[in-house]
Amino acid sequence: MKAAPVAGSRGVPGGFLGTVERVGNKLPDPAVLFIALLFFVWILSWLLSYMTFDVIDPRSGEALVIMNLLSGSAITEFLSVMVTNFSHFHPVGVVLVAMLGIGVAEHTGFINSALRALLNVTADRLLTPMVIVVGIVSHTAADAGYVLVIPLGGVIFYAAGRHPLAGIAAAFAGVSGGFSASFVPSSIDPLLQGLTQAGAQILDPAIVINPLNNYFFTTASSILIIGLGWYITDKLIEPRLQATEIDGDADNLPEMHDLDERERKGLRWALVSMMLCIALLIATAYPSGSPWRDASGEISSFGAPIMRSIVSLIFLLFLIPGIVYGVVAGTISSSRDVIVGMTKSMNMMAYYLVIMFFIAQFVYAFGQSNLGVLLALQGAALLKALAMPAAVTIVGIIFLTAFVNIFVGSASGKWGLLAPIFVPMLMSLGISPDFTQAAYRVGDSSTNIITPLMPYFPLVVVYCQRYVKSTGIGTLTAMMLPYSLAFLGAWTVFLLVYFWIGLPLGIQASYTYP
Repeated sequence: MKAAPVAGSRGVPGGFLGTVERVGNKLPDPAVLFIALLFFVWILSWLLSYMTFDVIDPRSGEALVIMNLLSGSAITEFLSVMVTNFSHFHPVGVVLVAMLGIGVAEHTGFINSALRALLNVTADRLLTPMVIVVGIVSHTAADAGYVLVIPLGGVIFYAAGRHPLAGIAAAFAGVSGGFSASFVPSSIDPLLQGLTQAGAQILDPAIVINPLNNYFFTTASSILIIGLGWYITDKLIEPRLQATEIDGDADNLPEMHDLDERERKGLRWALVSMMLCIALLIATAYPSGSPWRDASGEISSFGAPIMRSIVSLIFLLFLIPGIVYGVVAGTISSSRDVIVGMTKSMNMMAYYLVIMFFIAQFVYAFGQSNLGVLLALQGAALLKALAMPAAVTIVGIIFLTAFVNIFVGSASGKWGLLAPIFVPMLMSLGISPDFTQAAYRVGDSSTNIITPLMPYFPLVVVYCQRYVKSTGIGTLTAMMLPYSLAFLGAWTVFLLVYFWIGLPLGIQASYTYP
């Protein structure tokens, strides 16, 4: 087993990324930043509410109106829903429920022992691609990658004697930057397909689009993202981090010793219990009439009970093996130890909850104001008015999506706004809805990892602070910027080459219309 990385002197490297880090870290605390953004949205909504925009809201079919959030009724409504904004904010429940189970598994030593065992069978040079691949596969489990894979990336790298922030960066690149580079179908495929089909039916009411219309392209893209992420992590990010001191609480960092007999026995029984749980899940989900399926018998649709239960399943699939490991290995002696593990994990989330409260209020206000809708629709209208050649328009769609993604994080939310514009527009140029959707997915994924406005971005900052206490927004942005720029540029070229060669995009998909 390798030793942990040697602590160096803390200093921000020079160059462009060093400047990004210094400037970013001078920004206010994330909680304060979102308070400032909330006030900015209020004031901007008040100013723009007096203006008339020649834009049709595709959600209502009527002219878009910016809502004045400083009106008396808007303020009272905001105060009345402040609590539910926070308590119903999706990332809060996802993270806390999953962390309860993961906290037990970490407290008893199950996760630590499993990772050390994994390191014994994984070549050092393959750690980076392994972490990225796991991040990409995690897309099938909704937001599980943010609460499971990204922190484990740091643990794996630290246990292997490498810088933990590099592991977090690689995992974040796979989970979020490679969101549309999955070789395993997920719920996002039918979600985007439905919006694409609705946009296409504006011109052709009879058109039907396959949910896997981009599957071959996203599968091929996964190879590109894994290769790029591997190179950037090992050749750019980790060397740059060598001067960054690891100054986290030593008691909370992974242990370096080899597994003893008691740990090996506990790990064996814990893994057996996990496999039994998974086998039981498969057995109960396999029958066509399984209650895990939706009304039509589908198991992978967005509304299927099994897909809506992913976070709960993660909770159980770590809680049960964690308890089994603790009992067999002797790290827990009573039920009180299980509760202690859950409590410790919640203590670590205190700062995250404070940030999430203000993010939830900002997201609500931004959505109510219609400013995000205006930004997306005006950008799309400008792109349409330029009437550029088809290939240039495709590149324009990718870069516009990447820009809008910094402000409007939801993939389906953005596509719901843009699909009714882009899909028919490109159909009139002879470009299929399948190709337009592929272009959108490239732009949507590439900038996920550099926007502090994404709800999970502060959570990743918290993961980094476990190892480097001074980590801020600038630190994480500077780490992820090379991935974002490389993904955006190389992936755009990859899509155009894919188009020129004529490789199939997916099942029953085409490049041209009709």
